[in-house]
Amino acid sequence: MINIKFPPKRNTREIQNFFKKNGLDIFIKSSRGKNKEVNQMIVDTPLIPQLGDLYRLYEFITLNKRTTVLEFGSGWSSLIIHLALHKLKKKYFDEVKKLRRNNPFELFLLENSKKYLGISKKRIDKYNKSQKKRDIPKVHYCFSDIEMTTFNDLICTKYKRLPLCNPDFIYLDGPDQFNIKKNVNGISTRHIDMMPMVSDILRLEYFFTPGTIILTDGRSANAKFLKDNFKRSWKHKRDEVNDQHIFWLDDPNLGKYNTLQLNFYKK
Repeated sequence: MINIKFPPKRNTREIQNFFKKNGLDIFIKSSRGKNKEVNQMIVDTPLIPQLGDLYRLYEFITLNKRTTVLEFGSGWSSLIIHLALHKLKKKYFDEVKKLRRNNPFELFLLENSKKYLGISKKRIDKYNKSQKKRDIPKVHYCFSDIEMTTFNDLICTKYKRLPLCNPDFIYLDGPDQFNIKKNVNGISTRHIDMMPMVSDILRLEYFFTPGTIILTDGRSANAKFLKDNFKRSWKHKRDEVNDQHIFWLDDPNLGKYNTLQLNFYKK
């Protein structure tokens, strides 16, 4: 049985102190902006950071010692993932050399908006200026159009191109549902009453190693779509308070390299 660690509960002050302690006052300052309204689905400016969500994302990655992250979408979350990988790389880089991980402490950003991909890159580059080059995690900035398609005869979306990696942590926070090409039988997510429905994780499922974690930011309909179509043994927890879904792959290990990987997570 494979288990994962969940972030401890923190109140608003404790979460703000976490960002201050790590020199991340920019998150606190930017979080004081205005949220979009319930029917304001299409926005032309970056969303403000949600400190609670970002804190939990950071803790999920660091507590579970993930090595390779694939993020669907980009934003403030991209920077916090980068910071988490930075911390892990400084501490475990030599140890990870013993594992079968060809992209150790690397982040793959998959985005269908060149504008927001560029904004995420600028944030990360600005942070990296003050860091030692040898400790900086590598970031792959991947742009791809998305189109309507089907999976098991169910209408959904797929990226036209995926980055070549096998992540042990996936953060599902994209794509922009209105920037989608084509339609299927007249259906598209380009409607305010529709919702994102990514199928790419299902297409990759049999490549994932046991222990892989998937975290969704909201996107409950997409999480249900994944849960109903997974073929392998996934554990699932819905966090209604934080509007998140967490999946982790609880399959039997695949051999000695996967055993080493799982032992590394548990140490």
